[in-house]
Amino acid sequence: MHKNKKITILSSIVILSVWLSGCGLFGLEDKQKMDPPNEASYTSDASKISTEETTKDNVQKEQKVVAENTIETELYLLDKNGYVVPQTLNLPKTNSVAKQALDYLIQDGKVTDILPNGFKAVIPADTNVSVKIDKDKVATVNFSKEFNHYKKEEEQKILQSVTWTLTQFDSIEKVKIQVNGFALKEMPVNKTPIAAEGLTRADGINIDTTDVLDITNTKSITVYYLGGEDEHYYYVPVTKRVSNKEEDNIQAAVDELIKGPSYTSYLLSDFSAEAKLLDEPKVEDGKVTLNFNKSIVNSLNGKKISQHVLEALALSLTEQKGIESVALTVDGKTDLLNEKGEKITKPVTRPEKVNTGSF
Repeated sequence: MHKNKKITILSSIVILSVWLSGCGLFGLEDKQKMDPPNEASYTSDASKISTEETTKDNVQKEQKVVAENTIETELYLLDKNGYVVPQTLNLPKTNSVAKQALDYLIQDGKVTDILPNGFKAVIPADTNVSVKIDKDKVATVNFSKEFNHYKKEEEQKILQSVTWTLTQFDSIEKVKIQVNGFALKEMPVNKTPIAAEGLTRADGINIDTTDVLDITNTKSITVYYLGGEDEHYYYVPVTKRVSNKEEDNIQAAVDELIKGPSYTSYLLSDFSAEAKLLDEPKVEDGKVTLNFNKSIVNSLNGKKISQHVLEALALSLTEQKGIESVALTVDGKTDLLNEKGEKITKPVTRPEKVNTGSF
């Protein structure tokens, strides 16, 4: 019964098809009338491409306008764990870059709408600031009385933020602080001493004295560890104290990077604990060459070296006077690859700005 029904339906379809063919409805001429011309799809695609190109052009123009009207500036802000961290932000172009940088360190001020997630400014709200820079590269910063209203546990962080933010500029090497025109010999809340000659980067940042029993027989070394979380890492400068008996500061910095941050910190390192230098660092014309053992590379990726290792070395060693770039060898060989599998053909240099979202 079901078989006969199928045959009947099929026969009807054949008869109908023959009749329609005779009427010309399935002929080429009529098919062309019924179907949209091919050109319509081309026009549609062309319009889509044209729209995409226009959008791309507009974005590029907007980016160009932003670049022409802004200046990348490092602001030393507080992250959620209390570390003073450089974050590079685009600020409006101005002739007073030092004053503007400090203006953007004021809480509830201009920086509010562009603060990276988890970060905050350090200078008390409603503070007014002025900056004078002399020929000896000393910046005298004068704060209004509102500057005095901060928590004592943030005192060191304020000093570090102001000092490191200002000394990013070539015209500034030292920072002196005033409140209402009076020079400070100590900070107003927790009485941290301020040297008469001014503050410098040598005073340190995010100072870590873990395991240091006698600080008088130590010296400062600043290295960079990883802060943040997966997909959102950033570099955090940390000043460690190392023995005065350590004559080579480059060796000391490398040792601290391999040793890693203290266990009580919120920081990370991408260095293998088995990594070590096989030879003394060699410095020539601003370039330091480091010859590591094989533990400096990722054992799972052959000759590939972690990008975080490269960047931490560049940032840490160029903090030292006279060092401009870092070249690496492993067992004396130069055939290293980066994480992308590309051969490392040039020494690694310090970026102009830190934590820009790209290196």
